[in-house]
Amino acid sequence: MHVGVVTLFPNLIEAFAETSIVGRAIEADLISMHVEDLRVHGVGKYKSVDDTPYGGGSGMVLRVDCVMAAMDAAEAALQAPKRPLRVLLTPQGEPFTQRAAERLAAHGAFILTCGRYEGFDERIRGFVDLEISLGDFVMAGGEVAAMAIVEATARLVPGVLGDPESIVEESFTDALLEYPHYTRPAEVRGMPVPEVLLSGHHEAIRLWRRKEALRSTYQRRPDLLQDRVLSLEDQQLLDELTREGVPGTPVRCGEEG
Repeated sequence: MHVGVVTLFPNLIEAFAETSIVGRAIEADLISMHVEDLRVHGVGKYKSVDDTPYGGGSGMVLRVDCVMAAMDAAEAALQAPKRPLRVLLTPQGEPFTQRAAERLAAHGAFILTCGRYEGFDERIRGFVDLEISLGDFVMAGGEVAAMAIVEATARLVPGVLGDPESIVEESFTDALLEYPHYTRPAEVRGMPVPEVLLSGHHEAIRLWRRKEALRSTYQRRPDLLQDRVLSLEDQQLLDELTREGVPGTPVRCGEEG
């Protein structure tokens, strides 16, 4: 996977790229990453990349010529086998989800452009493929969002995680929250590990995990179950949860596709 990041704070992204799974993936040549300093493409004596907005108003706006030059330079430096998707990180973008991470990872090459100040010159939108937001809140810039997106997509690259099965079982890959996990000791301060996990009965453990994933989703993120077509097994497990008194919302039953 080939990743570019355009930012006014390259040190933030470079430090991140040297740590944890992203750093290991880069060392193993599973991911190539280029950080493009937006300031290099500034204009004038002070390498300015922003200016006051036309029509007046508060704040400063990132210049279209500077941002475009930085994105072009990042694309040239990546040398990806296909044209990278150009992604603008902005509060006005579509919310970032696991599905979005999967789409970016599947494409295999993308450039994330981090905002700062009041925002981007509107004309920049005409030169990008996607606009992504980390959530409905405002931060000083897009660097935190860029790091989150890089880590979420890096995990999907074959070989990055030691156990590929862990990707399949993680939260949101099946549009459900993940089931709870336990490890040693088997009991602590009167809180035991569920007996089924100690039973060695693989089918019983599988069903317990599926039921607990549904329980967690039902209680914490019921929106994920809205309009979801459930398998017969999932519907039966949800029926059990309803009989146990777990609150929820109406769901449709159907066969898995």
